[in-house]
Amino acid sequence: MKNKFNLTREQNVFIAKRNIVDYIWKSANLEGIGVTYSETQAIYDGGVVNGLTVDKIIAINNLKYAWQFILENEDMEYDYKVLCHIHKLVADKLVLDGELGRIRTTPVNIGGTKWKPQFPIESQIKEELEELLNQKEKTKTEVAIEVMLYIMRRQMFIDGNKRVAMLFANKIMIDNGCGIITIAQEYQPTFYEKLIKYYESGDMVDLKKWIYEYCIDGIDLNSD
Repeated sequence: MKNKFNLTREQNVFIAKRNIVDYIWKSANLEGIGVTYSETQAIYDGGVVNGLTVDKIIAINNLKYAWQFILENEDMEYDYKVLCHIHKLVADKLVLDGELGRIRTTPVNIGGTKWKPQFPIESQIKEELEELLNQKEKTKTEVAIEVMLYIMRRQMFIDGNKRVAMLFANKIMIDNGCGIITIAQEYQPTFYEKLIKYYESGDMVDLKKWIYEYCIDGIDLNSD
């Protein structure tokens, strides 16, 4: 699985900043946070948006702060500590303080399937995450997609797992100039269909290939 884009980090950050409202809007809708693009833009700009719940406004602002974190911190390791910090940013004021940046201690259900994720064990997650991140034979694009899907299926946090997974994966993508993983509105039904199959089977091959084909955004700024 080759890198689709070979950018400098500076170039990748430029692309991310230029399209950041679009990425936030798509990410929010992926987790059922129903906002329009114009509402997302208004919240991002600090404006007043009527007719939205407080939680939706908080969720968009949290995504804004989380994106700022991954764009502004270049020399930060990809590890469990950073993963938990991203959850703190994403879930702030949306879950109980005791659940922020910590693995869940209660069972969760997944919509659309009877499958239930196992309880997360911190030492096991750290080991599994490190193993995925240190696959030297694979491109950073492939590693990022695999890590993202692993976090989604592991459901280690009480809420916001898909948002956290995409942000963590995009930190890997951006730092290595590989573009940005984003799931367009028209592809989200297909994504969910394939995600449920992955949840139930544990086999990510089909979903990984699909994300690679349809869900990586970027511009070839280095072409002649």
